Amino acid sequence: MNISVVLNELKFKGIRSYGAGGQHVNKVSSKVELSFNINDSKGLTDEEKLRITNKLKSRITKSDELILQCGDTRSQHRNKELVISRFLEIIKASLYIPKPRKASRPSKSSVRKRLESKKRQAFKKSNRKKPLL
Repeated sequence: MNISVVLNELKFKGIRSYGAGGQHVNKVSSKVELSFNINDSKGLTDEEKLRITNKLKSRITKSDELILQCGDTRSQHRNKELVISRFLEIIKASLYIPKPRKASRPSKSSVRKRLESKKRQAFKKSNRKKPLL
């Protein structure tokens, strides 16, 4: 993934934000909406595009656009920084490939210890019962 190319492909739009701000909130578009078209991106390989679309199915529109919004602060510049950092985190997380798990067996000593502790616990519980007459 070429981050500088991907960042240049981002589209931003300012929208009116809800919440604190008093009368000023109705005049200023401090909320920022980020949109990124995955298929048209030149900063991602075909394999990366496929991986992102599979991992982020629920967040991608029908036109293969990833849309994020941020209206956390009153400053449009700060919201833009926040939404870019969130975008990069989401993209990096979706491109992460976990290591395949190697199947392993428990050691003989661990199996023996587990069975011994089960026997001890069973013995404790059997001692709590009333004696048979």
